[in-house]
Amino acid sequence: MSVRTGAGIALSLLTAFAFTPAGAEQPKQGGTLTYVIPADAPPSLDAHRETTYATIHTAAPYYSVLIRVPPDNPASTTEFVCDLCTEMPKPTDDGKTWTFKIRDNVKFHDGSKLTAKDVALSWQYIVKPPKGVVSARQSFYEMVDSVNATDDSTVVFKLKYATAAFLPALADPYAWIYKKEILEKDPHWYEKNIMGSGPFKLVKIEVGQSITGERNKDYYLKGRPYLDGIVGIFAEKQSVRTDALKADRASIEFRGLPPSARDQLTKELGDKIWVQDSDWNCGNILTPNHQKKPFDDVRVRKALALAIDQWKGAPALSKIANVRTVGGIVFPGSPLAATKEELQTMPGYWPDIEKSRAEAKKLLKEAGAEGLKFELLNRNVDQPYKFVGTWVIGEWKKIGLNVEQKVVPTGPWFSNMRAGTFDVAMEANCQSVVNPVLDTGKYLPHRVFPDNYGYYDDPKSVELYEAMQKETDPAKLRVAMRAYEKHTLDTEVHEIVLPYWYRIVMGRSYVKGWKISPSHYLNQDLANIWLDK
Repeated sequence: MSVRTGAGIALSLLTAFAFTPAGAEQPKQGGTLTYVIPADAPPSLDAHRETTYATIHTAAPYYSVLIRVPPDNPASTTEFVCDLCTEMPKPTDDGKTWTFKIRDNVKFHDGSKLTAKDVALSWQYIVKPPKGVVSARQSFYEMVDSVNATDDSTVVFKLKYATAAFLPALADPYAWIYKKEILEKDPHWYEKNIMGSGPFKLVKIEVGQSITGERNKDYYLKGRPYLDGIVGIFAEKQSVRTDALKADRASIEFRGLPPSARDQLTKELGDKIWVQDSDWNCGNILTPNHQKKPFDDVRVRKALALAIDQWKGAPALSKIANVRTVGGIVFPGSPLAATKEELQTMPGYWPDIEKSRAEAKKLLKEAGAEGLKFELLNRNVDQPYKFVGTWVIGEWKKIGLNVEQKVVPTGPWFSNMRAGTFDVAMEANCQSVVNPVLDTGKYLPHRVFPDNYGYYDDPKSVELYEAMQKETDPAKLRVAMRAYEKHTLDTEVHEIVLPYWYRIVMGRSYVKGWKISPSHYLNQDLANIWLDK
């Protein structure tokens, strides 16, 4: 992660300028932050059922969670801190029991007291939702046996087995705490309404236009939030967002802008704007449809991987697209990620690209697939889907493949993948909290993980994944991850992982106190932001 001033970038993209952390200055109280949300509107306001950043960027400032990635160190992949709890607990019962004490000074925005019973019921709905209620991340909590409030200040999670995946899963930014009384009366109420205990209280929502909040004077963290209010403006078009930043009609855009917007704004605004960038726990992957010949042949899938020069392609793409770092199935910033040396042993990562492509041609010939023609199904999104798709097709051409890019809107893109009506698909694996054991579930067979569209069955893959789930020793877990990764990307070549995305966030120089994370879902309650003006 890095933070740079606009003037520095205008002079040289390689030169870093000093940025004074908010902690080194005295935060100022007051003011209203106006920010742009890159969506026309969220599908609903209920984070338990949604998966889009549009819901997070719209309503996260109005809610609390149990634990979280630290807002002053959101780039951490291993550190978690309390939000509603009083201190991070140590597990008992050989790692299967986690007991959390809940703050006694928390109020919902209607003035009622938040207790452990609200926390427990919210989590019960996330882990095991009742009939008719959707929990988008229910599969994250297969290890949880029960969640109960033993009194008004204590919540106990009982696990079926100890796992390193539990704590980061608990810090999920979508795990908002709802009011028990409302949930019991109408579990769908939160889809269209807001009632939380976060740093800001809702003032009004203008559908498709904006959402406005005011400082929660009863917020449980002393002195925060620093702002008097916030206004989120819905702006789906990138040009509208960049124009708003340029004209100072908005102070920040939290999801991320492409290199072209960065270059434009830093050139025009100089030191009136800052840039923070980070690797993104998100990246495109290529999924061959194993149900279609010749992609049922591992030799063909391996040839597709061997043709791609990741090491040369990533830095070239980073100049025009939100793409930067070469990685495997694990986010590059994690202790469980493969090293460069480990990656270079697998197809698609060989250091000698000529040798790699010669092997690809040999495999295609053996499989009777020389000069193969097929379609690459891609999403009609410029950044970075279409840029990455065009690059990949150029790489495949170098081994004699003739590939047409079929670019379709998001709806048909999903429909084709779900129906299996494609040859190879350009997908993405995007996660929030870096949690490799769960993040890599994307590579499991479709029958186990329905959002995998490779349509292969592979008991060995499931066996390797389940072994990781129940391993708590960090060293042994890393060995288990390498075995699962090698099986996925080398032995079977079920998927081809492309360079990870590159998050570029820009804000006006007077916006202080916010730090970028590897995910556009994290650090969005805005409690630490203050305005130096």
